[in-house]
Amino acid sequence: MVTSVRETERKYEAPTGVALPTWDGLPGVAGVSGPDEVLLDAEYHDTEDLRLARAGVTLRRRTGGEDAGWHLKLPAGADTRDELGVPLGPEHQRPPEELTSLVRARTRGARLLPVARIATRRSRWRLTGDTGQLLAEVVADQVTASVLSGPSKQDEWREVEVELGADADPGLLDAVEDRLVAAGLHRSTRSAKLARVLGDRLTPATPARVPVDAATAGGTVLAYLRDQVAAVYRLDPAVRRGLPDAVHQQRVAMRRLRSALQAFGRVVDRERTRDLTDELRWAAGVLGAARDLEVLADRLEQAVAALPDDLVVGPVRAQLTRHFAPGQAAAQQAVLAALDSPRYSALLDRLDALLVDPPFTPRAALPAEDVLPAQVARADRRLRRRMRAVGETGSAGADRDVALHEARKAAKRLRYAVEVVEPLVGRRAVRFRKRVKAVQQVLGDHQDGVLARPLLRQLGMRSQLEGENGFTFGLLHGRELSRADQVLTTLARPWRRLAKPRVRRWLTS
Repeated sequence: MVTSVRETERKYEAPTGVALPTWDGLPGVAGVSGPDEVLLDAEYHDTEDLRLARAGVTLRRRTGGEDAGWHLKLPAGADTRDELGVPLGPEHQRPPEELTSLVRARTRGARLLPVARIATRRSRWRLTGDTGQLLAEVVADQVTASVLSGPSKQDEWREVEVELGADADPGLLDAVEDRLVAAGLHRSTRSAKLARVLGDRLTPATPARVPVDAATAGGTVLAYLRDQVAAVYRLDPAVRRGLPDAVHQQRVAMRRLRSALQAFGRVVDRERTRDLTDELRWAAGVLGAARDLEVLADRLEQAVAALPDDLVVGPVRAQLTRHFAPGQAAAQQAVLAALDSPRYSALLDRLDALLVDPPFTPRAALPAEDVLPAQVARADRRLRRRMRAVGETGSAGADRDVALHEARKAAKRLRYAVEVVEPLVGRRAVRFRKRVKAVQQVLGDHQDGVLARPLLRQLGMRSQLEGENGFTFGLLHGRELSRADQVLTTLARPWRRLAKPRVRRWLTS
């Protein structure tokens, strides 16, 4: 069984001879217990080239203390990490599959081996509130560490960690820090003990081959690509764990990458990235199948919940569950199979290579403001063409649905292109992007309705065949048709706000 907890903690360097302060009188703290003494022994595992540690990920086997076991720590934001644990046992002499499966995007088949051993003599204080609830733990660690892989190295140091309790006020961290700093301690630049003992070995293994000026078109696009590749990696374990919204967010990161490569194909050579964009489309498509089911299920469940009780006739909610549960389970299995496939590993290799040696065109060396707004303007013209096509389709029907869907895709591509230049253009681009998003949301809601209508018809017919009443599904189908009939009216205001010349003036200035 895998346990999971989110840690919010800070780490401090404690120079020799510096005494720790007392903890009485901190805001909200009613009691202090300790220090309790414990000995901890941890063996850290990584690939030979330290892929996990370079990504801020640690995998260890630790004995001693209350949580002895295998621990995987994943970055989750500033001062925050997710810790997943598996208890020690005869079957877990090597890193357990339950944890190693979550870092396959990093290891990609490379063997895990012991890379460091860290022994800790820990003194722990517990800070509690007026009802006895844990607010924070403060630990003072005397650390002895040795490298097990690569050049031999031993080190000793003293440090302090402060971990916030689950329901504590985050401001308590600042209050504790004030006391520690006043006593002569300072914040550590490393988030894990392992990073300190490995030291210089964590310098990038594959630095960029050509320095890129951040003020150039290439530098601006590359910074955006780096952020999205980082998001793909960061979200991979969450997708594998089946966490809420993880599939959606990783799919968005892949779409952003593909959109940036397409929209700025005159900066990053479109022909040389064509295969990569195709593979991003494949991966986003696999994630999309799971996401589409999730969106459709949520839409129909919310629609049923909004109805008065007397209009929900028969076991409607049970029928929705019976319909969606098998498909969602199968879609999740398809996602996991894709993430474990050689094709996905090859995609990650290509993304790594893109960041190391981007296939820039000569335009990439030009100032960003001279190149990039014009590329965004091309995406803007594309959306306007798609919207004109919507107006030419006439009344509601399949042709208009297709035209609206094409406009939605163009709006999404424009929105992501604007994101690339926001650091360059500033508030004008942010305002423009928000208005594009408003248009996209109307178009997206319409497309969700297009997908919902045939399913509602199918569910209504199935109810009749099974001797149930299909009234509620028919009612919802009618409401979806009514929303579809009104889509151009709903779209008019956000489109008018986006079309204002002053909002898009920066595209040509």
